[in-house]
Amino acid sequence: MKDLDGKVAVVTGAASGIGNALAARFAAEGMKVVLADVEDDALNDAAKRLADTGAEVLAVVTDVSSADAVDALAHRTFDEFGTAHIVCNNAGVATGGPMWQLTDADWAWVLGVNLWGVIHGISAFVPRLVAQGEGHVVNTASIAGLTSAPLMGPYNASKHAVVTISETLQHELTMHGSPVKVSVLCPGWVNTRIADADRNRPPELRNPEGEIEPVGEAAQAFLRSLLSSGLDPAEVAGKVLDAVENERFYVLTHPEMTRMVRTRMEEIVEGRTPTLSWPGA
Repeated sequence: MKDLDGKVAVVTGAASGIGNALAARFAAEGMKVVLADVEDDALNDAAKRLADTGAEVLAVVTDVSSADAVDALAHRTFDEFGTAHIVCNNAGVATGGPMWQLTDADWAWVLGVNLWGVIHGISAFVPRLVAQGEGHVVNTASIAGLTSAPLMGPYNASKHAVVTISETLQHELTMHGSPVKVSVLCPGWVNTRIADADRNRPPELRNPEGEIEPVGEAAQAFLRSLLSSGLDPAEVAGKVLDAVENERFYVLTHPEMTRMVRTRMEEIVEGRTPTLSWPGA
């Protein structure tokens, strides 16, 4: 999709991080942008900042873990603009620790946003894109969807699922003869607030109040240090734009991390026990 001027982009998780950078980059290309996020005040602030640049913007508070909410997002988009061309299923959260210490609520929260958010986005938007014969879906996975680092069980599981869902969707669209394209974004460390994603965790999926285990505190501090030194979200958005314009499926933002992916694939093919790896280590 080369000429983006006047077209419509939808971005979930658009109030901050990669989603906000995607929205800004699409607006800079002359696109109308629909910003969706569960964080009401932050979403409105992001939409105002973008509108102040002259962009045509629609902000829709959306909990992507809810099918009804994402359906409503699609209806609002098509009611307002009549179409959508790029749909970025980007919203994401994270929690971690040894899997045997995690709760059902931990799993439900991460999978609800990271996995079901993508599924709901596909269900709500792809039929419309197929019907109009034009569009590009960008699903945000992670390098964690191509590797299996420790202490990230729910996050890894959700991102592995997003990768295979994206690959399957690409195959199905090709079989259908549809010109709609797919990209899967697999970044490494990016300077975002995902370490503070718990601020948007719904009350019914919160764990009982209690002290954070020392290993949890150490892991959080380590994560924040890695994120703060990570890639600028604007750089990630530029790589996504390039992938859309050139119809590239895999968007790998950290070439230095592909070694881990290669090692994992070799271990699978050779039947070896996985070796311990950590993105950026």
